[in-house]
Formats: sequence, C-alpha cells, structure tokens
Amino acid sequence: MGRLFLISLEGKIYSCKHCQTHLALADNIVSKAFHCRHGKAYLFSKVPQLLKMLKLLSDADHVNVTVGIKEERLMMTGMHTVSDIFCVGCGSIVGWKYEAAYDKAQKYKEGKFILERFKVSGPDGSHYWVTHDTHMGGSDVDDANES
Repeated sequence: MGRLFLISLEGKIYSCKHCQTHLALADNIVSKAFHCRHGKAYLFSKVPQLLKMLKLLSDADHVNVTVGIKEERLMMTGMHTVSDIFCVGCGSIVGWKYEAAYDKAQKYKEGKFILERFKVSGPDGSHYWVTHDTHMGGSDVDDANES
C-alpha cells in the first residue's frame, strides 16, 4: 500500500468520526435539511474547494474522500444517479455525491455532496447519535419539511 496523502483543512471542519480525517468545511454547507437512513444529513457544495485554492488540481471538488461507482438510486425525491463517497483515512462510507437528477426540480443537487451526520464529527467535535425516533426508510431530503 502506498503513502496516504491527507489534506488538513482550516476553519470549522467536519471530519470522519472514526479516524478524524478532515472532510468538509462548514462554509460549504448548502442545506442541513436532508435526511438519510441514519438521520440527519448535510448537503455540501464542495467537499471542499481546498485543492483549487492550492492549484494542485484545477477541477477538484473533494479532498480526503474517494468517489465510488455511479449507480441509480430511488430516493424520497425521485430517481438519482449517485456515487458513494469513502473516507481515505479508514475507508468508511461517509455519504454520497449526486451525479445526476432526473426531476428538473432536483437538478440543483447535481455535483453536490451529502455527508451523513451519523458518520462525521461536527466542527465542535460533536457527534450525531441515532435515536429510536429517527426515520430509517429514506435516503434523501424531505422537501415538504424543509424550513
């Protein structure tokens, strides 16, 4: 196995709850109103833009994660093409990337990332815990309850 190259982020950071690898900046949150099978999930515009700032890669929209294969998933808001995203530090699935949305109203998600709160630590080191009240059936935003 090769050397692991991790990028350290500065600011309010969301990190993998298993290995503390930096995943995203709070400044890149688009919405906190998303839901997944483990509870809350946050939509990020980038995970994150650091590599562009460093000019290491001109089109980078993620660091410290690898993007899995594209697959079709039926979510609460319709059919989407998504790719799971994995922490490069420990290999845990931490969320997914929206590759394509088929409903015109859902196109804003394309190219954006979901991080599941159950799988990441917040900027203050907090964890999100699954409760018995958590809805376990969905894997997308409930647009009707967004406020």
